Amino acid sequence: NAWKGYNCSLFAYGQTGSGKSYSMVGYGANRGIVPITCDELFKGIEQKRATGEKAEYEVSLSMLEIYNEQVRDLLNPKSWTKGGLKVRQHPKKGFYVEQLQTVAVNSYKEIDQRIEEGTRNRTVASTNMNATSSRAHTIVGLLFSQKKKNDLGQETTTTSIINLVDLAGSERAESTGATGDRLKEGAAINQSLSTLGNVIKALADQSMGKKAVIVPYRDSVLTRLLKNALGGNSKTIMIAALSPADINYDETLSTLRFADRAKAIKTSAIINESPTEKLIRELREENQKLLDMLKKGGSVSGAILSGTTEDEKEQIRRELQEELQRQLTENQHEMTEMKKSWHDKLRESEKAYGQRDDVEMKLKEERDKTAHFWNLNEDPQLTKMVFHLVHSGTHQIGSKKADPPPDILLQGLSILPQHASVTNSGNSILLKPGRDAKVLVNGERVIGEMPLHHNDRVMFGSSHLYVLHHPKELAAAEKAGIPAKNVTYDMAQQEIAKNSGFDVVTEGKSKEDVLLMEDLVALVPMVNEANAISEELDKRVFFEIALISPQARGLKEGRTEVKVKMRDLVTEHEWLWSRNKFLNR
Repeated sequence: NAWKGYNCSLFAYGQTGSGKSYSMVGYGANRGIVPITCDELFKGIEQKRATGEKAEYEVSLSMLEIYNEQVRDLLNPKSWTKGGLKVRQHPKKGFYVEQLQTVAVNSYKEIDQRIEEGTRNRTVASTNMNATSSRAHTIVGLLFSQKKKNDLGQETTTTSIINLVDLAGSERAESTGATGDRLKEGAAINQSLSTLGNVIKALADQSMGKKAVIVPYRDSVLTRLLKNALGGNSKTIMIAALSPADINYDETLSTLRFADRAKAIKTSAIINESPTEKLIRELREENQKLLDMLKKGGSVSGAILSGTTEDEKEQIRRELQEELQRQLTENQHEMTEMKKSWHDKLRESEKAYGQRDDVEMKLKEERDKTAHFWNLNEDPQLTKMVFHLVHSGTHQIGSKKADPPPDILLQGLSILPQHASVTNSGNSILLKPGRDAKVLVNGERVIGEMPLHHNDRVMFGSSHLYVLHHPKELAAAEKAGIPAKNVTYDMAQQEIAKNSGFDVVTEGKSKEDVLLMEDLVALVPMVNEANAISEELDKRVFFEIALISPQARGLKEGRTEVKVKMRDLVTEHEWLWSRNKFLNR
């Protein structure tokens, strides 16, 4: 469809852990739809060039994340400000993200490097902010242009915008026995997903011929950016990811219902083709109109200004002038970009990224030979994205408040200026926590100096979870024929839950008990984090997990509920919160 000049969108929907990111991005050697699509696109370009077709092909990439209704440009961390990037509306283009960086790419390898860099930026951000990756939506955008001469000898541009959307996980439908409206429960946790559900329902109703249906695109950032994909000029595919486990029956049903509604929607895709000169002429005309309005001082009709004070009138004029100036600058930028040759754009990208890629290659080679820590994240895509090399000698680990600055800088909750030190003496690696520092190794709290081994799980503070890679021990194990153990985030969290006194064994347990254990393992790190926040902000409250049996709730049978008990350390008052209330808070 992109080759024909249609806008295309693909999005994956389903509960956390059902395989959305696996389908979209893939994992390890199993490549997902995004890398395969990018690869096929460049193979197609090479084939066309080989047949001697006289056309210019341009591919640009952008990558953004929506977390908590804020947009972040994953390819440009310098643009991360409080409140995120602005989403604007253009009369022709529809909704777009202002100042989103698009990078010219010339091969699949370059796309792969940029996506890896974006994922790394996302990992660092989610660790520093203690944000949960499964609550963020990621949109990889490809802009594919084909410039060639038509039968009349005019140069035409065929453009296709390809949006590849990895949605956040939809939350469990009947979490820990909490009843009530499914969408209401999700709304506080994830406004974007519940709005997406409402938009798809409204569009499905429209397709069925219902009159006077209002589609609430504006209710969330995600639906504004996906307006074209959902109900406009786009050919759209949706993947519904399902978990095969019987304990996820409710979520599976809810995903299938969502998919059933989505199938009823009809979009009206058109081929985006127009003469290049016409595009530039239209931008020039729009610029002239904006300049004329600016010369008039951004005049506003008297009817609008009636009943306002002089100060208010002045402010409205000033705001209008700023908006006109912004549009003018943007159009000017767009015209400059259109006039630039593709080689100029590629040269700019190479200048910006070339050296960085060389440094990254050298680091990858060094990691294979050097002991290092690699990060563990609940999202497999964000695991093994952050590395801290441990060369021979002693390395200090701490926050940016440390003086002199630490060798390994960690940010976030419960990280002290002198948090720990790690010493590599060649054959052995020793970890020594600082005074009052919270350090866990394989789920157990460490007080004194302790030797570390290959694949040991180390938690610094309440959110920095790392695994040690010890090349010498790994080589010795391989020589002795001992298979390497695969370390996962769930395994590390189960260790922590087990050492907190919870039973995490699943064998021989009922469906209810397995669900309860899942909730516990997910809640333990969050409760630890909440206590770390309370300590950091001196709130003088303490959180702990409470299990409430059906009998304690006055019922004969039912599921044991996981609640969170909040204790005021000053007054000794206690409150019992539901799991969802705790998550929303």
